[in-house]
Amino acid sequence: MTDEFMGPPWQMDWTLKAQAARDGLPEHVRKMVDSVRAELVTAKDPYFRGVDADVDVPDGMKVRPVRSSDPKGPRVFFFDHGHGWLRYTFIPRVQDPQVVAEEIFWQ
Repeated sequence: MTDEFMGPPWQMDWTLKAQAARDGLPEHVRKMVDSVRAELVTAKDPYFRGVDADVDVPDGMKVRPVRSSDPKGPRVFFFDHGHGWLRYTFIPRVQDPQVVAEEIFWQ
């Protein structure tokens, strides 16, 4: 084991509320959510900081901070061209850093 900061792939947890909301979505939407998850756990920087930092995510997806005044705070990952979003935080611990999906919505 090393004391260095780990890199991707990141661990990802879901709050019970977010998991229940995901499980209640139609199958085709759950597949989109799985794509969002894949983007998050493999991103070099799950905060997607900087100008056009999310330029490499697939078409119809983008990432924005919940509040621009909180650069290390929660993020919203929009998918399905803005019809759905997943709010998450990234916990950058030295050991076991992870993405936590807090809320998910699709209409």
